[in-house]
Amino acid sequence: MDAFLSKEVLKGLERARKQAQRKKNRLRLHVGDEIYPLLQLTDNGFELERDVAPHLRGFVDIYDGARHLASCLVIHSEPEGEIMRYEYKRHTNVADGPAKDFEVDENAPIALLR
Repeated sequence: MDAFLSKEVLKGLERARKQAQRKKNRLRLHVGDEIYPLLQLTDNGFELERDVAPHLRGFVDIYDGARHLASCLVIHSEPEGEIMRYEYKRHTNVADGPAKDFEVDENAPIALLR
């Protein structure tokens, strides 16, 4: 298929694919006040576009829209074509509620009405 399409058409198709992927993906990486869109999130790390990817080391936060997913310590990055891959040294999922370090009574009220 590459033999029949010009370089300009291939570049346009690649640009359109990237734009569509950015629109449907809500994953974001927060580094201090900076925010970067994530291309992919894996068990070992994450991927950013190479042209917007900074040289990261240290703590970062991963969000899905407004929902905080994880706090991570990033140690390693390697470029691969148009993407930059980062690996975790530590990955901690953020809990939705407080930790329950006590026994909850079965008959405890769910809410108080006034």
